[in-house]
Amino acid sequence: MQKRDFSMIFTLFSPSEGKRTGGAFGGLDTETLLFGLPPRKAILDAYNAIVSGDDLDQVLALFGLKKAGDAQPFIADLYSAPTMPAVERYDGVAYEYLDYPSLDAEGSAYLQERLIIFSNLFGPLRGGDLIPAYKVKQGNSVGDFAPERYYKDAFNAELDALIGEDEILDLRAGYYDKFFKPTKPITTMKFIKEGKVVSHWAKAYRGIVLRHLAQHRFETIEDLLASQIPGLACREILEKKGKREAVFDIIA
Repeated sequence: MQKRDFSMIFTLFSPSEGKRTGGAFGGLDTETLLFGLPPRKAILDAYNAIVSGDDLDQVLALFGLKKAGDAQPFIADLYSAPTMPAVERYDGVAYEYLDYPSLDAEGSAYLQERLIIFSNLFGPLRGGDLIPAYKVKQGNSVGDFAPERYYKDAFNAELDALIGEDEILDLRAGYYDKFFKPTKPITTMKFIKEGKVVSHWAKAYRGIVLRHLAQHRFETIEDLLASQIPGLACREILEKKGKREAVFDIIA
């Protein structure tokens, strides 16, 4: 098959608790975020109010941390703090196995445009969207705002419109399903080792799958599933209402 220079796949992905600090770009602005800054301003202002306040216990609770020293790198104004692309900001297990810095220019550009990461503070982001370092423990509210409900209400229709007729590869952890419910069928993946479904290490294999996709930029999910993903063998593909689940055996 002759490969085209585009893909018809959007990949949905989780963030990570771990984040790199710093950044080579300036502060937030409307042009650096999917769907713009204004729809996010209320929740970002609530975050800023907590972080800039005098109640350290409230800050630590929001961040999910116990030590003030661990919180210090994230105590900054969101709007003026340095930024970097979201796909570089996160550094958890999935992102370690993705190894974004080692991708070639085409693979990097692909993820910046076709990867959608669901942040606990910013909601849906393209991989290339520029964001500052922040900290919100998964499941926490930001002031009066529950991020998963806030962003589902704000952006569900917009995400459906953005994806349009393209396919959806959903590699999110289950919690992040709450941020966006696609109205079209999706493809998910399950990873099995020695007869058992892996949970924590599923993050690693999601990163491996995403790297493989970025390297080859398959036109369709069918092409991806027919390829040899490193360390994985496709056992079966289960068809359910509104969902296709590809089940993989871990072979390495």
